[in-house]
Amino acid sequence: MKRTSAVLTVGLLVSGLMAVPAVASSVTTDPLAATEATAVEVAMFWLGDGSANLRNATPYNVQTVAYKIFPAGGGTIPDTKPGFVSPVLPTASGEENAKTSTTWGKVFFIGADGLPHWCTGTAVQSQYRNLVATAAHCVYDTQRSDGALDKWVFVPGYADGTTPWGLYVGKKSFAHYDFTIYDDYDRDYAFVTVYSGVVPSASGGLTEFGRLVDNVGGQGLTWNQPLNSSVDVVGYPAGPHPDGTQPYTGETLESSSGRTSRAMAPSLKAEEFTAVESPFTGEGSLGSSWFFRYNKSSRMGYLNGITASVADTDGNLRYDTSLSPYFDGELAQIHSAASASWSGSILPA
Repeated sequence: MKRTSAVLTVGLLVSGLMAVPAVASSVTTDPLAATEATAVEVAMFWLGDGSANLRNATPYNVQTVAYKIFPAGGGTIPDTKPGFVSPVLPTASGEENAKTSTTWGKVFFIGADGLPHWCTGTAVQSQYRNLVATAAHCVYDTQRSDGALDKWVFVPGYADGTTPWGLYVGKKSFAHYDFTIYDDYDRDYAFVTVYSGVVPSASGGLTEFGRLVDNVGGQGLTWNQPLNSSVDVVGYPAGPHPDGTQPYTGETLESSSGRTSRAMAPSLKAEEFTAVESPFTGEGSLGSSWFFRYNKSSRMGYLNGITASVADTDGNLRYDTSLSPYFDGELAQIHSAASASWSGSILPA
């Protein structure tokens, strides 16, 4: 797909957001399903035949493990003051209990092997209430062309082929130039705008389901937080440990907690990773959310990391560490650009 790269100066202020410093940031954008007609085809690909392609999808196994992790002294230096985007609860009409919906789910796409795969994704607050956060290499095809992965959708609360809160077709991706051009995993994050959700209709077509964040709520966002912060990691781990044990199925949402530190992963060109102790395996947990000030009652917090890879740091053949890019002011710039991008519906009014 054709890519448009631009150096943007962003100072956007939207509802619930702090003003992002107006500094230059490299933002790469890509079309996913650029037209409503294409988006309908994508939705039918996943929902047709009893959602067979959703059911047959397997956890993405590309770049799940980082080897030779080293502690990085001195700590990551914030490039601006800490900033926040406030989380929001669902507002859709008829929602009786906000706790029944979930901002977490799975992003589905076609890999370089031509088969359906999935990673973890999260609904995030934005101006048009249409944004999903995940790892950049769960949006871009790093094995083949570095273009966007095909037939990209998000299903919050996905379970066994069902779409309880709708299926949302990706319209446009926003990522960092350094990742899409140089495969720099220090920038392995992406935000994707999605069309309004759809569900299968009784006639075999599609029915409109409304905007993502209206339906499930949107997590907040924070950047330039100090290291040694406490975070909760939330996602859908599925793969085995190196010793062959497989404690997770990928069917249920899992969480772990720990404190952040700085790490280097030379195999991923990552010099400023954030690390946290976590038993998550790599497959399935790519794109998992890291939350600062997570409230277990409301199930809301501030996104402060996204799992890019995992590692076995003590050599006992069990993964013990999750790794994320450090969320700094450039991450905030990319979120601001994505937040200002409207998507709309794939169905006629």
